[in-house]
Amino acid sequence: MKTTATAALAAALLASAAFPVAAEPVFNRIATFPVASNMGEGEEKATSSEIITATPDGNTLIYSDAPGGTIGFIDITDPRSPKAGGSIAIDGEPNSVAAVGAKVLVTIDRTEEMTKPAGELGVVDVVSRKLENTCDLGGQPDSVVVSPDGTFAAIAIENQRDEELNDGAIPQLPAGELLILSLNDGTPACDSIKRVDLTGLATVAPEDPEPEFVNINADGEIAVTLQENNHIVIVDSRTATVSGHFTAGTVDLDGIDTKSDGALEFTGRIDGVPREPDSVKWLGTDRLVVANEGDYKGGSRGFTIFDRSGKVLYDAGTSLEREVARLGHFPDKRAKSKGIEPEGMEAAKFGDQQYFFVLLERASLMAVYKDTGGEPELVQLLPSGISPEGAVAIPARNLVASANEVDLGEDGGARSHVMIYELAEAENAYPTIVSNDVDGTPIGWGALSGLVGDAEKDGILYAVSDSVYGMQPSIFTIDASRKPAEITGVTRITRGGQPAQKLDIEGIALDGKGGFWLASEGDSAKFVGHGIYNVNAMGEIKSEIALPVELLAGQTRFGLEGITTIGEGDELTLWMAVQREWKDDEKGTVKLLSYKPSSKEWGAVRYPLEKTEEGWVGLSEMTAHGDHVYIIERDNLIGDKAKLKKLYRVAIADLKPAKLGEALPLVAKEEVHDFIPELKSATSGYVVDKLEGFAFDKSGKAFAVTDNDGVDDSSGETLFFPVTINAIN
Repeated sequence: MKTTATAALAAALLASAAFPVAAEPVFNRIATFPVASNMGEGEEKATSSEIITATPDGNTLIYSDAPGGTIGFIDITDPRSPKAGGSIAIDGEPNSVAAVGAKVLVTIDRTEEMTKPAGELGVVDVVSRKLENTCDLGGQPDSVVVSPDGTFAAIAIENQRDEELNDGAIPQLPAGELLILSLNDGTPACDSIKRVDLTGLATVAPEDPEPEFVNINADGEIAVTLQENNHIVIVDSRTATVSGHFTAGTVDLDGIDTKSDGALEFTGRIDGVPREPDSVKWLGTDRLVVANEGDYKGGSRGFTIFDRSGKVLYDAGTSLEREVARLGHFPDKRAKSKGIEPEGMEAAKFGDQQYFFVLLERASLMAVYKDTGGEPELVQLLPSGISPEGAVAIPARNLVASANEVDLGEDGGARSHVMIYELAEAENAYPTIVSNDVDGTPIGWGALSGLVGDAEKDGILYAVSDSVYGMQPSIFTIDASRKPAEITGVTRITRGGQPAQKLDIEGIALDGKGGFWLASEGDSAKFVGHGIYNVNAMGEIKSEIALPVELLAGQTRFGLEGITTIGEGDELTLWMAVQREWKDDEKGTVKLLSYKPSSKEWGAVRYPLEKTEEGWVGLSEMTAHGDHVYIIERDNLIGDKAKLKKLYRVAIADLKPAKLGEALPLVAKEEVHDFIPELKSATSGYVVDKLEGFAFDKSGKAFAVTDNDGVDDSSGETLFFPVTINAIN
């Protein structure tokens, strides 16, 4: 099957392979800050970071945490080493923040009944960290923004609908509106509030506008999105009157994934999708760019640039979502809904170059575009935390920061983070692996697990995806000689001509005949069996080997996580790593299983696990090379809590399996590599959990890969990287 990389992909994502170092400034993440660090003794409490702003000197970031009822401060005097600045409690839900002078304005939602919206504008002193004053807004506020000259603020009073009432249909009164307040050295004059009526404008529920986001240009004009109403309004701040308005319109989407079915197929089509924009930014004084997240009935998965009359100057269509797919960040669970969900935006000029940034809530990426005045140029897709909500640019310091709202600490996952990026002369640090197109369609991928090197070609490896894509089990061909590495082709695993179901492939090995041995991790609760599969070069399953009954008596769902081969012909033995202790294992040990296809004999040895104070420890990969088998042993922790992501080896001569049911010999292991420094460096401190693949290519070069869980409760980041191991001989 022939593959081709699109010109856009080559230009936007493979630039570092085509140009020398320092050819052009690029954005790279330089630090991550878990906002739980601002909680002190309450660090285990769920946190969030949503809308973010920066003080005029660019040294302090301030974010809103509506669920936690706080606003938080981060000292970025040294942006590579952000420090907790503490947080202050807000009585109500702080939805948005905007710094001006020595103050920060906070919109506070105090609504208790949806039909009686209430809220205030709070004024917090940045130095004293105290709430100095509040203004009654007479409704439920959302976005607040300060004019470029600092003389006034605009606030969207959303008065949002009850999504459980009548299936969330609008209209649901009272209607929202726009407020304009005068500022004096950052302090609003509460008696200066001007109310702008936005009813009667939209074609969708004109009696019930729900303003979502506001932005102000250099002429003092305010752009307002009415997301559910699919409308955009321009307001003259001097007269507090509507000077223009237009529908955001609809778009036809062709070549997208429309089914949340455990398969990535970018062949679907949806016509007449309302854009339903969320955030909006002015590009100069005559153009607007909006992020089309959708909410009520729409969401076109991209962004649109309008002129002030409403003429579409550019629409991203499917282009952004397809670029996301090439990075393995497409969220299949959102395919049937609104896909990647562009939500937040930022726009700023760095030097002479105007940029705008599109935050992709469900893909957990920040797209960086150069504004050319015509068709914008996608230059980067930056990794973010889970669900980026807001961003702030600090051009004077060449910085951008994103706020990421989701906190999964309660489930042992990633916390809410603020990410900091710097524009500098460097290579793109991300992505580390991308996919090509096949017949003009992106190779969708994610959740990479086991790895194995090709027997004949240097730099070529094969990877498998796990049960996240249960309706599309796949073997991906990777060209590791490229930077970033490229997925150049894919082989689908089939049974009887159909996608093979009930598989959770975690390991892969060559079978010496052009095909592969695959290890599938079982889960009896999902009727997925533990087993070994032999597939030919076309991906067709030719044989299935179930684990023996006496072994399954002690099974758990943490089964086979790696497979490798030792010997050949009648002496060929398959070796598999079991991830965690089963019920019949001695505490602190797991099994390495052996199976000899020629005699159908099973055996095992015991492998000693490391101990950690938190979480669990298990095995993620097993591969033979030279006189040893190499095994990934890791904890299930993320971020600063991650302590164990290591590579060990066991001498093949010591792999003398006993029969199942007999006393199993305990093997000795040798540590050969600690991955934590690499993982921390590659992510600027945001250490990912699942280091799951490791292999050698034909020349003996080692590579590792992380599993991004199919972007489900995950940042979606995949790290594919070469590994230097001094202990190999």
